[in-house]
Formats: sequence, structure tokens, C-alpha cells
Amino acid sequence: MRTPPQVSEDSGGVVKRSRRRKILLLGVLLFIVVLGLVLLIVFTTLTCNLETCNTTTCLLLLARFLKAHNHTIDPCEDFFSYTCGNWDSNYTQGMDMPLMNVFDVLLEENQLIMKKLLEEPRLGVKSSAKEKAVRFYTSCMDTEQIEARGAQPLKQIVNEVGGWNITGSWDETDFNRTLQLLMGKYNTFPFFKAYVGPSSSDPSMNIIQIDHPEFELPSETDLKKTMKYPQILRSYYLYLMTLGQLMGGNTEITSTYISLAFSFISNLQKAVTPLKKRQEKRMLFYFTTIRELQENAPAIDWLSCLQAAFHPVKLNMSQQVAVHDMDYLQGMSQLIAEWQKKRDVLQIYMILCLVGNLSPALNRQFQEARQNLTDLLYSGTTESPMVRSERWRKCLSETSTFFGPVLGRMVVQEIFPQKAKDLAELIFAEIRDAIHSHLDRVEWMGYQSRQAAKEKIYNLQVEIGYPEKIFQTDEVDAEYQELEIYEDTFFHNVVACLKVLRKRFSLKLVNSHLQENWEVAPWSVHSYYSLRRHAVVFPAGMFRSPFFHTEFPSAVNFGAMGFFMAHELLHSFYDYVLTKNCSSCDMKTLMQGIECLVKQYENYSVESHPINGSFTLLENAADTEGLAIAYQAYQNWLAKQSGVKELPWPELSHNQLFFLSFAHAMCGHPRFKGPQGFLHRDPHSPPSSRVRGSLSNSQDFSKLFHCPSESGMNPSLKCHIW
Repeated sequence: MRTPPQVSEDSGGVVKRSRRRKILLLGVLLFIVVLGLVLLIVFTTLTCNLETCNTTTCLLLLARFLKAHNHTIDPCEDFFSYTCGNWDSNYTQGMDMPLMNVFDVLLEENQLIMKKLLEEPRLGVKSSAKEKAVRFYTSCMDTEQIEARGAQPLKQIVNEVGGWNITGSWDETDFNRTLQLLMGKYNTFPFFKAYVGPSSSDPSMNIIQIDHPEFELPSETDLKKTMKYPQILRSYYLYLMTLGQLMGGNTEITSTYISLAFSFISNLQKAVTPLKKRQEKRMLFYFTTIRELQENAPAIDWLSCLQAAFHPVKLNMSQQVAVHDMDYLQGMSQLIAEWQKKRDVLQIYMILCLVGNLSPALNRQFQEARQNLTDLLYSGTTESPMVRSERWRKCLSETSTFFGPVLGRMVVQEIFPQKAKDLAELIFAEIRDAIHSHLDRVEWMGYQSRQAAKEKIYNLQVEIGYPEKIFQTDEVDAEYQELEIYEDTFFHNVVACLKVLRKRFSLKLVNSHLQENWEVAPWSVHSYYSLRRHAVVFPAGMFRSPFFHTEFPSAVNFGAMGFFMAHELLHSFYDYVLTKNCSSCDMKTLMQGIECLVKQYENYSVESHPINGSFTLLENAADTEGLAIAYQAYQNWLAKQSGVKELPWPELSHNQLFFLSFAHAMCGHPRFKGPQGFLHRDPHSPPSSRVRGSLSNSQDFSKLFHCPSESGMNPSLKCHIW
């Protein structure tokens, strides 16, 4: 019998260990396979939900982004330059208009669309308001007829109101009678401005309001702040001389009378109470009656003049009015009484106002005279009311002044289809819901104030695209029914339209629904919050590339338009920040947030001039939290969608695209030239600081772009109010 081989204990242990090793290896391999399958499933799920937008619309947007983008800049150090570093070189060259920022470019595109609509062949109803608008624009473009007539159309009107010593004889007409004609027929207000506006005590009601006139020459106080004071005074004098000479006045006679009128204007302007003093004395909204006006400023026949201005509304001596500078009206009345001995000077001044008001409807020489003055007065800004540009721009501006509702309907039909309006309303609803949730995380708000804020958000009136009334075609046509417009008489068309314009303003006194007029045109590119109506307005002109499109990835729409929506909604909470009066709030925490935001922006500067963090506080707060709310709304939106649309830009995720869309909306420069002009006139921070400040306060931005701690765009201190 053979003896079985003997196996030692050591060799048995080796076999067991080998077996365990094989089992462990198989387990690791199985785990790797399973993990790989899981990752493959996750990757497949994610990539299957990603859709690259390759439509023409998306590719044009991508090209727009890439033209402005500077890839050599570190996004964590300067995201504005990273996004907009090449914007200037691509958008400000070879333009006849000063395109300062993305908003200007978008407005330019909207205006070109209106130009096309006004100039294309038409087959419309001849009596319709639209046809009259087209004829008005056509008459404005007919420069041959305008040049041929010269100053003659205005000379006829001057003769109708009593004549002018500069160009002929003066019939010594009654001073108040001439004033009534100028106010009622020609929308000219030499001594005071009268208009209809909301009452301070009840914003839902309109009231006649009276203020000093809009002087062409800046006040002496403002002028003396500049080294150009003597130059500006001389230029204004020469401008008035030019008007007299263009109307046919002899040089020597014109010089004599213009000198007298210049002296009167200077004295009249000195009667204006400085704004700061009026604010301190609470003079900005003084309620009175026409009867009391007559007692305080007797040189004016108030009832007759206001009746002429607001015809066909019937007024009486008990009519309530709001005066914004009663001291001025009293000083004006005394000055008129003193100059009554030289009544021809009062007539000269009134006719000068008429000529200045109507000269934009005359020939090229009048245009150039006004332009030369404008260039000097506005040399520190880009906000000149007249710019050296193509004729069609001026004609478009004139047409929109008189036919705003008509042009609004035309452009909305072209650029804002119902599909776009529906999507815009869905995005707004998402933004509003995100703010509602966000309020629960505002530490300084008590329960009562938080609930009141939530209620305020949902009581807000939202108007997207256009006021509904512009599509009430019959009513709009009826408004222009009595207006006769001819294609070859531009000056007389303007005069005829002034009558319709005055009537439209007058009827606001008796028709409450007319108070709902927008402060901007539907083709505008600026949204706003109306405190008077507790409403936010987003005109159709904004809902275009690069801010919005139905084909765009949602990241783009939320990054730009979603941000603007959240920004305006937050303005409805301005009273919490300004008044700091909330019994259920932790005011210490609120003040800490305010101080943090003020100091943050005061560390930013424009050409070594620091930003005023207090002056820009409300806008900075709306920017910072508006961006955070828009991003949260975008995440909420994605959770409800079946897929994510991207641009064909591999280096940029859809979440990163959100922030790039926001920053690109800010590309460009402030509307005012020079840091002093901008920092004291615009409550917004400069575009670069709006981007830097908002993103520096965003943890989401820092994580998505992997910004190191304490890098330029990721400071350790994040400032928030809301």
C-alpha cells in the first residue's frame, strides 16, 4: 500500500493564502467593473441630457461672445476683462453714433429695424395712425423741401403771434395773450413749465405741476464750476445771435435786442431756487390753487394761460396744482413787472423761445447752430440730445416723439412674437418664486417683515414687452383722427403734432387709465421699477440677442434677462434699506450688511476716483442679490427640464455660461464721459465694478471657476444685504 504524500503545515498555509489572494483580486476586478458601469451610466445619463445648440441664432451669439472675450485674462482675477476685454475694438470703430456699451448696440439694432419698417413699401389704410407716422417720417427725410423753405414757415408763425422787433415790427400785443398762444398752440413755455404728473400724496392721481422752464443754458452755479464759464456764455450769446440772423434780422439790430434778451434770461435764471435748498425747505411739492397762484405771482394770467395749455380740459380758479418752486414763480412775476416798461424785450425773449423750440424742424443752418451749442454744453458727456449723425436718426426720434404708440406696435410685431413673451413670463415667474424662497434666508428680517415682503412681491404688477393698449388699434387711430399729415410739409406736420401731444397730456387729468403710460418705449433696452404703480417694466427691445432668445440655452436667458428681472424686483424693497425702519427686523445685522457693501464698492475706482458706495448702494445691492437669485432660479428651472442646452464652447460649462452671459451684458463703458460726470450722475456703479462686485460676493461663481481663496474675484469677505 502506497503511503500518501505528506504535506507540511507551511505548504498548506501558502495554498490558503494563494486562494485568498485570487478571491481578493477577483473582488477588486468585480468592483472596478461595477464602478465603471456606474460611471458609464452616470456619464451617459449626463451627456444624453446635454444638447449643443448649433442653430444660426446660437452660433451668432457664440461669435458675439468670442469677439468680446479675451482668453489671455485669468477669469479669477478680472472676469470683466476676461469676458469683455476685446469688446471695444469690435464695437466702437467706424460708427456714426457713440456706442458705449452692449445696451447701445442693442438699441442701435432696434432702431435700424424701425427705420426699415418706416421706409419699406406699404399697403395700409390711408387714414390710419400708422400711415400718418410713415408720412411724418417721410416728410422729415425730405431735406430738399426743408432746405427750399428755409425759415419761412417759422416767420409766418412769428407774424401770427404779433411779430418780432429783430425781423420787423412788433404789434405790441398783450403779453399774456402771446403767452397763451405759445403755450397752447406751440408747446412753448418761456417763463414756467406746466405739465401733468402723479400727485405725491396719491400716486394714482394726476395733477397739474408747475416748475421753472427748461433753460438751454446751465445755471450760473453749475457753469462757474467749470473753466469754460466765459466761453459757454459767449457761445450761448452767439447762438441766440445766429437764430436772429437766420430769421432775417439785421446784424446790428439783432445784437442790440439779443443783448437785452440775454440780460433778461440771466436775471430770470437767477430766480431759480437751487435744488438742494428746495429739498431742505420741502418746497419740491407745494400744493396750491390757481387762485393762490394769481395772488402770489400776479404778472401771469394763470387761469387763461393754463386753460390754453390744457385745452380741452375745463379749469377754474379752485383747480389744485402742485408747484415745485414757489419762490421762483414769485421772483419771475416781479421780474416781468419790472420789465413791463420794456415790453418789447419780453416779446423778444418769448419769440426766441419759440424759435429755439421749433428750429429742429427747420433747415440745416438751424440744425448746425443748435449742434454747435450742444457740442460745447455736453462736451463732458455722451448724452447730447442732438448728435452728429445720419438724418434718419433725427427723423426717427421726431417720429417717436409724436407717434410713440404707433411705432411701438410696429416694432413689437417685428421683434417680439408671442412665443418669446410666453417664455419671458415663465422665466419671470421662476425669478419671483426664487426671491420668495430667498427671503426665508435673510437673517435680519423678522417674520412679519418677511411675510410683508413676500406679499409685496406677488402683488407687484409685471409688464413684459409692451403696454397692451398699443394693440388697441381703433383707439390709437381715434387719437390721431383729426391730425392731417403731408409728406412734403415737415414743419407744419410738427406744429400739427404739437397740438395732439398737448391734448394727450391734458386728458391725463380726467382719464385715469392714461396714467399707465410707460416711462420707456417698447423698443427701449432699459427695464425699471415704478414706485408709483408698484410695477416692473421690461420692454420688448430687451428680449433680443445677446440678452434673450427662445433658442438660446437657458443659462444665457437667466444670466442676462433673469438677472435684470431679479434686479428690478429687488428695487421694490428699497424702503427697507433706505428708511431702516422695521420693528420686526434685526437692524444691527442689516446695518452690518449695508456697511460691508458700501466699503466694498468704495474700494473700487474709476481713473483713481473712488466710487461713492452710499450713492450706489441700492443698485449694488440689487446687482449682488439679483445675480444670486437669478442663478438659483436657473438651477430650479433645470431641475424641471429634461435636458440642458449648451453653446458649442467646450471650455465653458452651462453653469459657467450663466455667469459669462451676465458679465457680457455689462460690456462697455458708462454713458457719461469722465469719472466726475459718471460718479455724480449715475446711481449704478461703472460696468466693470458691477461685474467685479457682484461676482466677488458669489460663492457659486468662485466654485464653478475654481478661483483660489483671496484671488481677485474670490475675496474672503462676501457682502450681502438680502
